[in-house]
Amino acid sequence: MKKFLAYPVTRALLALVIIVILGTIFNADGAFFDWGTHRDMLRQVSVYGILACGMTLVIITGGIDLSVGSVLGLTSVFFSMLSIHWGWSPWVTIPLSLLLGAGCGMISGGFIARFGLQPFIVTLAMMVFARGMAKYVSGGQKISNYLQKPDGSFENLELPAVFDALDARLLGNNVTVVSVILGLSVAVSYLVLNRHRYGRYLFAIGGNEAAAALSGVPVLRAKLLAYGISGMFAALAGICQAAQEYQGDPEAGTAYELSAIAIVVIGGTSLMGGRGGIMLTLLGTLTIGYLEKILSLNAVGEASRLMLTGAIIVGAVMFQRNRAN
Repeated sequence: MKKFLAYPVTRALLALVIIVILGTIFNADGAFFDWGTHRDMLRQVSVYGILACGMTLVIITGGIDLSVGSVLGLTSVFFSMLSIHWGWSPWVTIPLSLLLGAGCGMISGGFIARFGLQPFIVTLAMMVFARGMAKYVSGGQKISNYLQKPDGSFENLELPAVFDALDARLLGNNVTVVSVILGLSVAVSYLVLNRHRYGRYLFAIGGNEAAAALSGVPVLRAKLLAYGISGMFAALAGICQAAQEYQGDPEAGTAYELSAIAIVVIGGTSLMGGRGGIMLTLLGTLTIGYLEKILSLNAVGEASRLMLTGAIIVGAVMFQRNRAN
């Protein structure tokens, strides 16, 4: 049994299996066995999973990105304003939104890699700045298709087709587009980490940054890109969030960074850096998704959910530490 648990993937699978078994026991009068429950779970957790894809790359380097939730909110407002209020094409708004997110991430990565500042402090500052920017740009209001005119009246604007397209269901209404986007995000992250030398750079930096630099690894460029990719995934999640809610909310993404970190840690990626993988993050995404759904089906309050998530994070980190020893 000890040898079986020595592998992160087996521990992540075991956690997922335990949660699913609990779902079959506490099934809310059979609601857990309805396919719609699993489909809705995937839709709800996909935004967190997209954030976790970028978070995985950063954590593998031994860093952390606390700004992803705020960047999600900023991008949600920016994308909605360009699409709904200004009527710009999605072929313009989506790339610009992704560039905005990548830019926020690269600013954080620049301070971390170039000046040697602590990732916690830098990304905390970006978290506050991006949230403030979202509120400034939106005037503290949700950006929806109801536009207030100078005379105080409201105009009902036509909602752009891209919102319906991103929130649509495929394959006989069995899979949502945002879940497909999560799958593509996982696939791209897997290729970067496992099939490209850049992925080896990230693992080397997380294992021993000084040794990696002496071995010729472009540490500054690699870390800059890692945080840039994290910001881009946060922007992608913000676009999906706006499409799901049919509006850009400056408060969107609040505390989402905690869920993303929880997903990565529960999956088995080490917070110390140098060890982990995107498939582990996918297992962590499903684990958190099912946990949230089971608690929701059984009418467990938000306060209890937050406390349970916090306990699970601590437990997962302690379990990793024991395995490493």
